[in-house]
Amino acid sequence: MRLFLFLCWAVCTYALHASEAGVIDWHKPLAGVPLTHSSSTAPKFHRRELSGGSTRSNILVTTESNVLAALNPANGSLEWRYIFDDDDHVVLFSKYNDVVATLSGVGGAYLRLFDVTQGDLLLEQRLHSSETGRLFEPTTLGAAVAFGEGEHASDLYVLTNGHTLRNVDRNTGDVRWGWSAPDQTSLVVYSRILSTPSTVYLIGLSKSFASYTLHITSISAATGELIESGGIPSSITTALSDVIVLRDAKVTEVNPHIVWLEDGVIKYFPITPSLKGKAAALKGAVKSIEDVGVSEFGQFVAVQSDGSGRVIRLGSEGLKVIWEYSDSASAPSRTDSLYAGGLDVDGYPYIARVFWLHSMKMASAHVFASHLAQGKGLVTGFTFPFKTMEHGIISHVAVDAANPEPYRVLARLFLTTSTGAVQLWQQDQLQWTREEGLADINVTELVELPERKITSHVGVEQETFVSRLRRQLSDAQDFPQYAVNFVRRFVTGSYASVSASVAPSANASEPLSRDTFGFRKVIVAATPHGKVYGIDSANGDILWSRLFGLGWAAKVGGQVIPAKLFVTRTVNDGDTPQVVLVTQRKANNGLVDTVLFHVDALTGEDARGESSAGDVLQGKDAVSGPVVEAFLLDTPAARAVVLFDEFLQVHLYPESDDVARAFAEVLPTLRIPLKSGPPGQRRLSGHQIPAQVEFTGRHIAYSTWTLPFPPSEDIRAVFARPRDPVASPGKVLGNRTTLYKYLNPNLVGVITGPAGNARAPGAATCGVYLIDGVKGTIIYHAVLPSVNGACDVKATLVENWLLYHYYDSELAPEQAKNYRVVSVELYEGHGVDEKILSSDLSSLSNETTAVSVYEQAYVFPRGITTLSPTSTSYGITIKDIIVANENGQIQSFPRRFLDPRRPKHKPTAQDAEEWLIQYDPIIPDDPKRVLSHRYQVAKTRRIVTSPALLESTSLVFAHGLDLFATRVAPSGTFDVLSESFNKAQLVFTIGGLALALVVVKPMVARKRLRERWYD
Repeated sequence: MRLFLFLCWAVCTYALHASEAGVIDWHKPLAGVPLTHSSSTAPKFHRRELSGGSTRSNILVTTESNVLAALNPANGSLEWRYIFDDDDHVVLFSKYNDVVATLSGVGGAYLRLFDVTQGDLLLEQRLHSSETGRLFEPTTLGAAVAFGEGEHASDLYVLTNGHTLRNVDRNTGDVRWGWSAPDQTSLVVYSRILSTPSTVYLIGLSKSFASYTLHITSISAATGELIESGGIPSSITTALSDVIVLRDAKVTEVNPHIVWLEDGVIKYFPITPSLKGKAAALKGAVKSIEDVGVSEFGQFVAVQSDGSGRVIRLGSEGLKVIWEYSDSASAPSRTDSLYAGGLDVDGYPYIARVFWLHSMKMASAHVFASHLAQGKGLVTGFTFPFKTMEHGIISHVAVDAANPEPYRVLARLFLTTSTGAVQLWQQDQLQWTREEGLADINVTELVELPERKITSHVGVEQETFVSRLRRQLSDAQDFPQYAVNFVRRFVTGSYASVSASVAPSANASEPLSRDTFGFRKVIVAATPHGKVYGIDSANGDILWSRLFGLGWAAKVGGQVIPAKLFVTRTVNDGDTPQVVLVTQRKANNGLVDTVLFHVDALTGEDARGESSAGDVLQGKDAVSGPVVEAFLLDTPAARAVVLFDEFLQVHLYPESDDVARAFAEVLPTLRIPLKSGPPGQRRLSGHQIPAQVEFTGRHIAYSTWTLPFPPSEDIRAVFARPRDPVASPGKVLGNRTTLYKYLNPNLVGVITGPAGNARAPGAATCGVYLIDGVKGTIIYHAVLPSVNGACDVKATLVENWLLYHYYDSELAPEQAKNYRVVSVELYEGHGVDEKILSSDLSSLSNETTAVSVYEQAYVFPRGITTLSPTSTSYGITIKDIIVANENGQIQSFPRRFLDPRRPKHKPTAQDAEEWLIQYDPIIPDDPKRVLSHRYQVAKTRRIVTSPALLESTSLVFAHGLDLFATRVAPSGTFDVLSESFNKAQLVFTIGGLALALVVVKPMVARKRLRERWYD
């Protein structure tokens, strides 16, 4: 039996060869879009000292994907990254020489310490449970980290929950002492730490009736004993955003100060252990103060009421304005300025001002160095060609500087843009760009490329006779070379290989075209950061990208969020492929409407011709409000996008007579199931569209049935079967009978979970349903256990096969908690040889419920984040299931091992004919089935499969935090000769036989002639 199992496994195994790793696949590791809303999480340059006195710098970022990462400023590569759990959000990070510390979780529950060079985790400690953590808004409130100084250099001071301070030994993780506020329920919330060689200060705010009051507590650095605690007379209206702690690391004689903005006036107070001092004020009306990252060196930026920026420094005489940026006041010719601070290799501070010039259509930077020009300060400026039409606007700047000559400053700017891209500029030269927005892809499709001939001859319909003759003569110049290549390929067999890379050469300038086997496609992907990309599936390079225009919302600001993506024209239609993006435009004034973007998939150009190639992509305002559903109407006569607004009115795109006629033809058979009801009370309703239009001039769908779910269940997801071709309508059994597949085209799947108002989360359940979308009949239903009141069910439906994965947390006799996968196959009728033609059956027939269900559960190796079946051109190849597991791997599982008809006894001869193997409750975890091999493909949210020209091969694209693409052949490459096939030998054999025939034929003819004479 074990031998039979091994042989079956060997037959259905497609292992990745070592020679194919990195050739037929690619991996793009990403960090995510940087967090820029707080200085505690914003990107920073960091320079650390190495042995021998040299230094090395990198860029530290925390991202919206909950990742801490270090980027190499030389080439933009990802030096290292640490991926936090989804429920363990990063609160802040703090850097010091060779380490970086982070706090994460509610109230700063977890402390971690990393090596800044390699990213090694040096220390990890839970400071309190998530249940006891205090949730603040913003999340950076109530948490802070500071490194000790002097004899306390190995100390790490950690503030959590807004009232608890710990002294942690950063070498061992031991807590040397701790301090908590006596009255933890008071209105005082600490959020800043200032450490000196002898004293640790906690700075916080206490809430009064109409404002906040500063509160400072001084604690002994050696023992943790309270020295003094008290409030500072102040009235702050904007919380800690207008509070800065200043000190000058180069002038230790000056006491640290706390600076705040009160009623447009800058005030400051000296910080001493006894908290004895007097507040002072700086003259001048100020709109805001900004900590640009050099407060440790006594400098910050104050923005005046007219928008102009001033640099203020702490000295022995208090605060003093040391520089005012010229022409920094608000003006229509430029944007408001962004300010950032950084250090050079000697530790001197620099402050950069960056803004956009509308007249020059370029960005400008002014870098101020206070220590140059004999201490009077020096500003150097430059402009750089930032492409705002491609990357949006600059949302954050980090700066690093060098002073190679007395009056020369070289600056490196690390920019974060509104589209999620990050760039490094050295003066006016762009060094590199990382499209981190691709870590948040909403929708994606793989679009087939045209043949090379079609690509090169696009647009020849309008050419003249002379132009056509000239083009054909030019094409004929390549015929001799083509003939030579054809003969060489025919003789030597040097054709394209299925295991070779299809990526274009580095200097290729030819237009996009598909390869021999159709492995190369364009991946069209759109993100919520307002950008759509065209990605080469051969190597992951970005072919083109376009920025979404906001239309009327540009005056008030807003966001364009992609909802769905449809391929409306393919290469089979005789022209370049096109896609339509359905997006929701959310304006800052609260209005929401629906916008369509029609894009050429090869070039990214506007297919409607409304926007030029160098401008933002302008969309079509399709619906004055949100859409509740959108789908592609694909008929032989036309292909169009159908939209339903919140009033169930039907909108068609494009609005043409051909589309209207095609839509009218399918109306009698069109049924649309939609979710309805408020959250927690959702139900599924079937809808039909009448042939007559209403007074609004549009069709309005009406409800034909409603399926309410139990009060404890809410709809989490609705999924349908992909429109892949079905090669065989049935399965022939070993006894020569047939099971006919249940192929109801209106079948939809629904996943339900506990409602938000569920009273007993522990007893809540999840559900998987298969429902007839025409009548609302439940074809299949399974009840699954929830995990702590939550459901994490992943399901897919292809042909007549339903597969779903979940975690079983219930303990049963002789069973353990584990992940399970359930395989379900649906067949027509109630037994073999019953055929009801479910794919063509009338929607009102009672026979649509005549279904035989085969079901089997298996223990799955681990948890998964998503799954998808393979897809091929004709549906002949056996379908594998591609999953993304929780270990960051993309893995393939053969359908044979998930067959619900696997016998629980020794396979008979008839079972062997069907290649059925004996049931084993555990699905084997074969490392040879890991498609991503050595890559860690992190946080995969979706896997998209697409057919190649070869029936045996399916393309796989996985996206989440990372991007990964490969190709698989579930049944082997049966439609391509093996690469070891010796075609030269075959040609020589055939040629030798032909030569023998030529030689032998006249000899036989003469022999027959002699025989006739002598007969």
